[in-house]
Amino acid sequence: MSKNWHQLLILSGGKKGIHTMFDCNYFVELLTPKRSGSEIDRTAANRFAERYFRIGDLGLGLSVPDNPMGQPRLSILEMIDYCNLPVLPGRIVMNLNTFHTKDELDKILNIAAKRGIDYLLIVRGDGGPLLSKLDAASIGGTKSIATSIDLIRYVNSAYAGAFTTGAAYNQYNAMPFESNRLKQKIEAGARFVITQPVIGQDANIDDLFRHDIPVVVEAWMSKNIELFLKSVRSRKRIVTSDFNPLENLQALHAAYPQCSIYLSMLGFRQSWQSVLPRLLA
Repeated sequence: MSKNWHQLLILSGGKKGIHTMFDCNYFVELLTPKRSGSEIDRTAANRFAERYFRIGDLGLGLSVPDNPMGQPRLSILEMIDYCNLPVLPGRIVMNLNTFHTKDELDKILNIAAKRGIDYLLIVRGDGGPLLSKLDAASIGGTKSIATSIDLIRYVNSAYAGAFTTGAAYNQYNAMPFESNRLKQKIEAGARFVITQPVIGQDANIDDLFRHDIPVVVEAWMSKNIELFLKSVRSRKRIVTSDFNPLENLQALHAAYPQCSIYLSMLGFRQSWQSVLPRLLA
């Protein structure tokens, strides 16, 4: 274990809730290795562990997607066990979607609770032919497909007090459909919101603060515009070819100084001190 993480664990006393997610200026999106057969690739696992410690040593939070783009990946729980990683209270946001069987879902939630994972970002998920599909009725849903609202409600009912659940918000979706969906997610038990990547100040983001729950604003840290558009599922050309991620990050800090920033597509080969203005704040 690195020195900084060890000190933080001592300071927190190992108790949940001492360090909350909102003590972090930044959350770094960290992908787990792809799932391939029954064996875990040691090189990929070591790379993940190095990045995990780098994020922790800098006092940042991390968010780990759940099989993004429908591609099977190892879970954060598997990586914690395989790499013998420390779990720092309040610093990990584990993403959880509806593309698991009910048995898989409960196993994940039980292990997460035992490991001390505090925060869950509940999303519907991308799905895909290689992934299972949750039966809506098994978690109390009334529709033909399980929704993120169903899953938020299930976690807060079946695992009451074990987790703080959050909801995703896509400000590029049609309004008021998306804002009404968010209201339902909050009624189901969501206690924080993470947006899609934001380009400068956005009226649909400004509207979120009326709900009086923490908002984490996502910043797109890559110049790959096509991937950005695919990520937010938008047919509109929201950004132009001259998009500058660093200038946009500065604009987000100026527009939403009270918010933590979720960093997607942040490169691990660069010096973060030179690109993250609030890293040491």
